[in-house]
Amino acid sequence: MTERPAGQWPVSGPVDLDETEEQGARHLALVADQARFHLVMGSIRADLEAQPSRACRHAAKRKWVNSVVALVEELDQRQLRNTG
Repeated sequence: MTERPAGQWPVSGPVDLDETEEQGARHLALVADQARFHLVMGSIRADLEAQPSRACRHAAKRKWVNSVVALVEELDQRQLRNTG
């Protein structure tokens, strides 16, 4: 018995996914969004890990949360001005 069931390794060669241009563009956009998310979360994690104590980490957490909330509010106000 030398044959393997479908989906098992090793794969003998690349598989053609028959992806359209639109699907490829959406996939690339998704990958870029995921990469951006992981870069941001990595930056936040690095900042929190650099804090010397639990109290400092919680103070930094509040700073990050307040900064993100302020950014969202700023973007909302800008959108209201542009559409209003």
